[in-house]
Amino acid sequence: MKQLTLSKPFTLTGKGLHTGAMVEATVMPAPEGHGYKFQRTDLEGEPVIDALAENVVSTQRGTVIARGEISVSTIEHLMAALYASGVDNALIRVNAPEVPILDGSSKLWLEAINATGLTEQKAEKDFYVVKHKIELADEATGSKILILPDDEFSVEVKVNFESPVLSNQYASMEHINEFETEIAGARTFVFVREIEPLVRAGYIKGGDLDNAIVIYDSPLSQESLDKIADTMGVEHHTVDGFGYINPKPLAHDNEPARHKLLDIIGDIALIGRPLKGKIIATKPGHGINTRMAKDIRRDIKRQDIQAPVYNPNIAPLMDNNSIREHLPHRYPFLLVDKIIDKGDNYIVGVKNVTTNEPFFLGHFPQEPVMPGVLLVEAMAQTGGLLVLSTVDEPERYSTYFMKIDNVKFRQKVVPGDTLIFHVSFMTELRRGMAVMKGRAFVGDKIVTECEFMAQIIKNK
Repeated sequence: MKQLTLSKPFTLTGKGLHTGAMVEATVMPAPEGHGYKFQRTDLEGEPVIDALAENVVSTQRGTVIARGEISVSTIEHLMAALYASGVDNALIRVNAPEVPILDGSSKLWLEAINATGLTEQKAEKDFYVVKHKIELADEATGSKILILPDDEFSVEVKVNFESPVLSNQYASMEHINEFETEIAGARTFVFVREIEPLVRAGYIKGGDLDNAIVIYDSPLSQESLDKIADTMGVEHHTVDGFGYINPKPLAHDNEPARHKLLDIIGDIALIGRPLKGKIIATKPGHGINTRMAKDIRRDIKRQDIQAPVYNPNIAPLMDNNSIREHLPHRYPFLLVDKIIDKGDNYIVGVKNVTTNEPFFLGHFPQEPVMPGVLLVEAMAQTGGLLVLSTVDEPERYSTYFMKIDNVKFRQKVVPGDTLIFHVSFMTELRRGMAVMKGRAFVGDKIVTECEFMAQIIKNK
């Protein structure tokens, strides 16, 4: 799958939830590998903030990212719309310290993205694949997030508030395609009893019955309700009983739970990659959502690329016989057993290391270790198959090393290991010259990496 960006810019204008000021946000196309970035056009130098979990500085009534003293808040609804649309790269220019709240959901953002359209880019999407259970809990709040391995991205949410109006609710999204019809229009919500202290704390100055579901679940006098309305700068509202006091009815009985699911998507987008896994959240909030995103970001930083998924039950793209038709190497120097995946600019190969490898006789008899130079050679052979896939009659060509740089050996390889090689182009193939990055994995751990240049030459 290729990375996507917007076909052209679009602009939406609306109130800021917390400042109450009118805010203009322009969402623009961005180049491959750019990710999501916010730019403050109202400040000198128009500083840019990467929308990544490590830049989250606050989660009080919304997600806030910052770089130094410069911040942008309430980004989650736009982030959810971009993520659900498959957009990988976008620059969001805002002329205020927050994104406009609009109707309190992702609906208007999503409609603008759909109207603008998307453009496919050359680079491959870089997924974060969940390979084992990830769990995070907050004992103080009872919040919990569990992420399980899955072939797709899906979310389940359970919410529980100590409220006679909003107690237990459940929402789910089995596939990202459901976001537009089932999740995007779910509005944010607030309890009447929370409004006055929030306003005193400097929040929700721009909140009203058009951009949030307001829940009345605790007795207040009409005088108190009128005072809250005056503080918010909205019309007085007479409340006859507990319930939702918005003129617009709920789109779904479980709209608050659906909005919590929307928030999870917006916050998980802060990992900087689309995720393959199933999220199960109990009593989620921006705090625990972004803590989970930060944990995943730390894992990404430890290893800039994940080990490819290897399922031995799936037939390879190239078996040993097919590899022998493309490479001139033979025993004992053919070091790739099969190819399990290939794209336009990358390839994934496998080698099963056995105790019968001839080099183990001398390296070393008492403690067999695969020589590092052969790990590099195996990656080069895998890269050779990638290069040869670009020419007609590949059996008439060979690839030769020109240069090797930045070789790192991180862990020894021993009999019984299954090596997985991921080799990708670092630059475009020009005049038969290829610059590639190779990585070798055992399980989820990278054992060797290097950069190398190779030349493809027609055999005599």
